[in-house]
This record gives sequence, structure tokens and C-alpha cells, in this order.
Amino acid sequence: MGKRKRIKADQTKESRKTQYVAELVNVPTSPRKMRLVTDLVRGMQVEKALHTLKFTSKEAAGRVEKLLLSAISNWEQKSGNTDASTLFVKEISVDGGRMLKRLQTAPQGRAHRVRKRSNHVTLVLDSKN
Repeated sequence: MGKRKRIKADQTKESRKTQYVAELVNVPTSPRKMRLVTDLVRGMQVEKALHTLKFTSKEAAGRVEKLLLSAISNWEQKSGNTDASTLFVKEISVDGGRMLKRLQTAPQGRAHRVRKRSNHVTLVLDSKN
């Protein structure tokens, strides 16, 4: 590894120590449906985001709520603090995951492709201080 890459890697490692991250991998929901839910909580205070997710009727909201609770738990372990009133959702991103490809029968001896999509969700918390 070159000198510039090592310096950049060290800076990234140091910044990750102060960030509180949780990731959800290979969720069997399409990324488009998940983005509808994650856009609701981006930039919100943690408590308000939890209430919003709890009362959202979409299926993806339960998974994002569980992810947010995991990120809060990571924050408590790293910082040793238990007062989550200063936390907010700094970043939340949804990326496409693996795709299961299937065939569905169609009329006149043909077949249609069915792509069962999944996604990866990354959530980063930060404190106002």
C-alpha cells in the first residue's frame, strides 16, 4: 500500500471510531420500497424517527426500526453514554443487493424473467454536540 493510500485509510479508520454505524445486508425487499421508508427518517432526531417508523404501515418500516435500535445500541457501547436525546440520523442509504433470477411461464410456450430484488441498508448516527 502506498503512502497516500495508507494516510487516507488511517483517516477513514479514525473517523469511523467516532461514527455510530449499523448495516442491514440482503434484506428481501426491493430497494425502491425500502427507500420510501428511509426517506421518512433521514435527518430526524432518533426518538422522533423511532415513533415515525413504529406507526408507518409499510413492511420495511419494521426492519428499519430494528436497524435504528441496533445503531443506538452501538452508540451506547462505543460512547458509554445512555442519553440518546442528542442523536440524529446523519446518513441512511439503500443500495441494491443480490438478485434472485427466476422464470415465470407465459402464454404460447414463452417465459418471462422475474427478478427478486434485495437491498443493503447503512445507517449512520451522529450527535448534535
